[in-house]
Amino acid sequence: MNREQITVVTGGAGFIGSNLVWELNRMGEDRILIVDSLGSGEKWKNIAGLKFRDYLEKDEFLRRVEGGGFGTGLKTVLHLGACSSTTESDVGYLVENNYRYTVVLAEQCLRSGTRFVYASSAATYGNGSLGYSDAEAGLERLRPLNAYGFSKQMVDLWAWRHGFLDRMAGLKYFNVFGPNEYHKGAMRSMVCKGFRQIKDTGKIRLFASDRPEYGDGEQERDFISVGDAARMTLFFLERPDVNGIFNVGSGETHTWNEMAAAIFEALDIPPCIEYIPLPEELKGRYQYHTRAEMAKLREAGYALSLTPFRDAVVSYVRDYLIADGYLSSTD
Repeated sequence: MNREQITVVTGGAGFIGSNLVWELNRMGEDRILIVDSLGSGEKWKNIAGLKFRDYLEKDEFLRRVEGGGFGTGLKTVLHLGACSSTTESDVGYLVENNYRYTVVLAEQCLRSGTRFVYASSAATYGNGSLGYSDAEAGLERLRPLNAYGFSKQMVDLWAWRHGFLDRMAGLKYFNVFGPNEYHKGAMRSMVCKGFRQIKDTGKIRLFASDRPEYGDGEQERDFISVGDAARMTLFFLERPDVNGIFNVGSGETHTWNEMAAAIFEALDIPPCIEYIPLPEELKGRYQYHTRAEMAKLREAGYALSLTPFRDAVVSYVRDYLIADGYLSSTD
């Protein structure tokens, strides 16, 4: 691998990661090293049809990086690998897997001059009371609502306090949905889970509101299709001069009810929604509104238009969930 410069995608068999590899392939690029932890699940299916030079398990990859085994052969590291469960309770594991791994990899990339782009998360914004600005000056004020968001916030703060954000990019992904998320279990998007609920029961279940300013199912999210998220991410590969913290979202809000309506439209059946109480463990930790501020990314030069929300949901359902046989698959 030292004979040519390779683009590394950690978490490359995962949801966003595999879509990044697909986009790179579409651009004619196959000098790719995929890093992940495949285990005994079915993530391998996400990369079965993709073009890449090699695959490494995440611990072996980090060992080789620390040992200097790649020399100057790494062009860019797109670090998407992490535990993304917002309900993970093992904080020590999250700190080691999401924070410590990222820090060690980032330090090695900085030493070798390798472009480093890593995944942060909109979960770092907590309840949103401080807004959703991706300006670095406000990082220390943010208070995530869960340990996952905390682990991502730790990375952002480490990079900022050490003055590294002028040499790397951290991307705060909002509510991403689309193909290749089937393996994520409870962490699948509500588009994917809602589709399955409709298939099994004829209806979709959404959380009722326990705040008077929001109706049932009227909680708002900044949804973005995984294709748009991947293209935003690759902008930082094309523009190594653009660094810092950036939001990856649509800059718009849509409700869970709108999402449900689009799924039913794609299936050509009348909407049927059941509102269920917010679980006790989520009370006080549930976001009622998210909306990414996108001016910073646009001012940096990102000019592509985004797929309209309804169109993205309908396409995902019709072109992937149904076409891939998800109607007849089992969890």
